[in-house]
Amino acid sequence: MELLNQEQIRQKIDRLAMEIMERNTEENELFIVGINNRGLELGRRLQERISQMAEAPIHLWNVRLNPADPMEKAAEINHDVQQLAGKAVLLVDDVANTGRTLFYALRPILEILPSKLEVAVLVDRQHKAFPVQVTYVGMELSTTIGSDVLVNLEGEESALLT
Repeated sequence: MELLNQEQIRQKIDRLAMEIMERNTEENELFIVGINNRGLELGRRLQERISQMAEAPIHLWNVRLNPADPMEKAAEINHDVQQLAGKAVLLVDDVANTGRTLFYALRPILEILPSKLEVAVLVDRQHKAFPVQVTYVGMELSTTIGSDVLVNLEGEESALLT
């Protein structure tokens, strides 16, 4: 079942960018940290739109981890995490399900003290089993635990419930 088509995804990203911008007008710079591939792509699109509205620099970083087994190898950020000390940080992923991926992606950021740490997702499934609160949500969805939400941000963009 299609949850979002290409145009709806674009609209959600535009709205998320506006909301993020409005809540961060006092920040001197914003660090967007995208999780793996789809979180990074969503982060890139948010960075692009926020940069059109903001005067402050908007940085895009990447955090990598194995969502299926986050304890296998610690999450790795592609820059020196110490640069985030005292800065506003926005962690971005395509879907928040149990919160496990977000939780483990936050771990390297929690080793320092950012001025602000927020989370943005395109789809929040509201099945949290980990203590993670999503700050910015494109779409909230209550589903059965056995169903999956698949987001495609390349080619024919869509969000599907399977």
